[in-house]
Amino acid sequence: MDARQLAEGIRPGRLDRAVIEAGFADLHPPLSAHEAQVAADRCYFCHDAPCITACPTGIDVPLFVRQISTGQPEAAARTILEQNILGGMCARVCPTETLCEQACVREAAEGRPVEIGRLQRHATDRIMARNAHPFDRAAPTGKRVAVVGAGPAGLACAHRLALNGHEVTLFDARPKLGGLNEYGIAAYKSPENFAAREVDWLLGIGGITLRPGMALGRDLTLDDLRAGHDAVFLGLGLGGVNALGVEGDHREGVLDAVGFIADLRQAEDLSRLSVGRDVVVIGGGMTAIDVAVQAKLLGALNVTVVYRRSQARMGASRFEQDLAQSKGVRILCNAVPVAVHGNGAVREVEFEFADDALQPTGTRIRLAADQVFRAIGQTLTGDALPDLTGGRIAVDGQGRSSLPGVWAGGDCASGGTDLTVTAVAQGRDAADAIHTSLMG
Repeated sequence: MDARQLAEGIRPGRLDRAVIEAGFADLHPPLSAHEAQVAADRCYFCHDAPCITACPTGIDVPLFVRQISTGQPEAAARTILEQNILGGMCARVCPTETLCEQACVREAAEGRPVEIGRLQRHATDRIMARNAHPFDRAAPTGKRVAVVGAGPAGLACAHRLALNGHEVTLFDARPKLGGLNEYGIAAYKSPENFAAREVDWLLGIGGITLRPGMALGRDLTLDDLRAGHDAVFLGLGLGGVNALGVEGDHREGVLDAVGFIADLRQAEDLSRLSVGRDVVVIGGGMTAIDVAVQAKLLGALNVTVVYRRSQARMGASRFEQDLAQSKGVRILCNAVPVAVHGNGAVREVEFEFADDALQPTGTRIRLAADQVFRAIGQTLTGDALPDLTGGRIAVDGQGRSSLPGVWAGGDCASGGTDLTVTAVAQGRDAADAIHTSLMG
């Protein structure tokens, strides 16, 4: 690649540092005390509260909103955290517009729901600012539990087990804890190192021993964990990335979206992170939107998200789609990749238009690209795992796997929805099941 191509193609510093910092500022700034009071007063405090049912962790929304409205934000935080110990992160990244806020009676009546997500953040931020943990551990039980994976499911499970008096050893393959909260979420959703701060705060419960840099299959075996502990919880996430499976998929400049987001999240200076001039993102979920928006914020001139079915069937919420388009990202639907062209490095991606049943129409289009991101789903990796179903660990309603003494939850388990809040619910519920099993 000559100097002219380098200048036009993938390179760092497309925008001034100040412009980049402004673009990556907090997506939803926190509410002031007065704003929270006004927002809370809009709640009808429904006795049958559909917002509770819509929340995967079952937070008593009317109760915590009423507590905020009566000037008790820390009591509201306890109400939230009793059900969702990662309530601070979920307030930032949950698609509330398709969960609790979509179910809100105000949304049905006026098209403007109570701002449940921002109120949840207001409460949890207040209690975290005190830097004191709101819960106390039960008396030690003498039971030892291994938790593999320090993402949302593993953290929620470890916290609930420690709360109940068990000794927990928390393993993770990466040097930092947090899983996708740390490595896989758009930086503008969780600025100021919030994921790491929330983990430190969560560990204030005590009774959790950390073992970062320890991967199942490389440094640990499931048999050894089972032999050395009374129970094991697997919150592995999905470590593999699906390939495009088309000619030229191997070309230079074709990257995994999750890897790029992880590099971005760990970068100390975003102005030094290289991004292309013409970026194509293949996929339709939250990861696709996250990488597309961040590429645009880093200075990419043209960013296009290409999804194989209609826009209505995209996994990303309508809010996320609108956010991307407001930043200048183009969304192209009903187009299936058929080839990546270039001489060593990618120069174009060829697509064929198709209907929602993926039947080709015969019409093709080529998009200029010097950087292509795959965001078409992830896969479970690992050997000697419990029985699988649909490519994930098969579990029952309590998270129990096919192996005695082994539970699983989050994205690696059946029933996972690739949402932080669902992973938290599964980790919490598995911990309760493990506690019952150990003490019963």
